[in-house]
Amino acid sequence: MAAPKPGAGQLIEFVSWQKRLPINDGYGNTEGTFEEQFTSRAGYTWMKGGEAVIAARMEGKQPIGVRVRRNSNTLQIRPDWRMVDIDSGFIYAVHAITESPERGYLDVLVEMGVAA
Repeated sequence: MAAPKPGAGQLIEFVSWQKRLPINDGYGNTEGTFEEQFTSRAGYTWMKGGEAVIAARMEGKQPIGVRVRRNSNTLQIRPDWRMVDIDSGFIYAVHAITESPERGYLDVLVEMGVAA
């Protein structure tokens, strides 16, 4: 039996995508706070097995695959951004963004438990 194609019904999470805004500290360095760029629906795929995933869990990290619709907002997401689950408040560091094999979606690799 073929796996069902993703649809709006599988994007049940509501997330905020945030970008760090550079602020000059007066000493030639930049530091900044994260500011929300947009919100979107997302579907989570919890990573299983594999040595890297198990090792990450032992360090208190949780890698997650996040699927979002491909649009002008989500095409802006970069690895230095972070994602916040609006319902739980959990913060995830964005690591990678790839085109999904399913047309019209992006797959974003995020990790919880990593300093953002």
